Amino acid sequence: MPNTPFDRIWESHVIKDYGDGRALIHIDRHFAQEGTSGPAFDGLRRRGLRVRRPDLTLGTIDHGISTLPGRTLDSWSPSAPRNRAMQRNCEEFGVRLFSIDDPRHGIVHVVGPWLGFALPGCTYVCGDSHTASCGGVGAWAWGIGTTEVMQVFAAQALVMRKPRTLRAEFNGAPNRGIYAKDMILALIGRYGVDAGVGHVVQYAGPAIRALPIEGRLTIANMSIEFGARGGLIAADDTTFEYLHGRELAPAGALWDQAMADWRTLFEESDAKYDRVIDIDCSQLAPQVTWGNSPQDVVAIDAAIPDPSSFSDAGRREMAARALGYMGLEPGRPIAGTRIDVAFIGSCTNARLSDLQAAAEVVRGRKVADGVKALVVPGAAHVKAAAEAAGLHRVFQAAGFEWREAGCSMCVAAGGDIVGPEQRSISTSNRNFEGRQGPASRTHLASPAMVAAAAIAGSITDVRRMLS
Repeated sequence: MPNTPFDRIWESHVIKDYGDGRALIHIDRHFAQEGTSGPAFDGLRRRGLRVRRPDLTLGTIDHGISTLPGRTLDSWSPSAPRNRAMQRNCEEFGVRLFSIDDPRHGIVHVVGPWLGFALPGCTYVCGDSHTASCGGVGAWAWGIGTTEVMQVFAAQALVMRKPRTLRAEFNGAPNRGIYAKDMILALIGRYGVDAGVGHVVQYAGPAIRALPIEGRLTIANMSIEFGARGGLIAADDTTFEYLHGRELAPAGALWDQAMADWRTLFEESDAKYDRVIDIDCSQLAPQVTWGNSPQDVVAIDAAIPDPSSFSDAGRREMAARALGYMGLEPGRPIAGTRIDVAFIGSCTNARLSDLQAAAEVVRGRKVADGVKALVVPGAAHVKAAAEAAGLHRVFQAAGFEWREAGCSMCVAAGGDIVGPEQRSISTSNRNFEGRQGPASRTHLASPAMVAAAAIAGSITDVRRMLS
């Protein structure tokens, strides 16, 4: 028997096995956001249904909001009706909502683990593909569509086909200037965006174990860019220390019992995976993307690849198209590529440790002339903690804009857009054509690399700026 942690999670959540690879799975936690929940609430109304377990669902407004100081739900008019509808829907159906005036407000995938709503071994869904982030605390977390959001509202269950398992081993110790974002970009760059299709990925190895929880959340966040159905990291003492005392985590005797159960759940002495891959983190340099897919990635000290270097004809065609769209020449160093915008934010890299890493680079320096640079904390609690540490003053003194929490430029929302043929370096998770605005050009990198590029005015090796 495979007997991986994921297999145990699956078996413990089966309500009914249909005998054909599909099963009805109980959903432990559901976090709704305004972008995908509106039609689901409307579907409940049409059918005369209620939310079956409102105690297992939370809501937030994160995608379509302005992040400018003093913002309201109506500040960005294209999303104002949807934001107001989310307030009405949650009130009508008894769902607890963290709106923008709540100290627990923020990007859904940043707030869930911080509250202790995402827990090891639980099934956790949201109508957003980057729900996989919560696998960083050992949850089986995945994004669902609007129809499935309605199903979870109504039944607290989903019909699923069991994914296969893939173990990704991160070996070696990363050197200074290498972060979780570099690790996951390197993995996707080596194996491709289709490697995880049909699988739940278990991220493992000494380099994963050495990561704090916020780094693990970054790794799990980009499981969808790896093609996977979800990704999880085994809960350990680091996880338990992070979750203990959280508002929605178990407490007292329930905490002690939960921790004992979690330790058993993630034992792997006899686990067998459908596929095992690995990467040596000790050899990594800072990573940055050059094309329109997260697999289009190179080390900062490498050259932009020539499409002819790819053996697959389809890959060659996509690379040629990407270089044309991005306005790049093959064979030239990626370092030194001029930028117009530097964005630090998103559910991938807008937690406190991300802002601390960027501030270490920024401190005492100035944003280059002609570069628009902004920092958008991932949640109200991140913003408050950063301000308590004085990080906002570090960024503002350097010339960064300091914003309120929200998705912002990651999805060209809230009025934060990269202009046509402008070049952005971003801590977000996707560099698709037009992702940050029509005809925008996006390079993905770690928060420290984005900070370094903002200072230099071009993509540069952050290791040169670290003391």
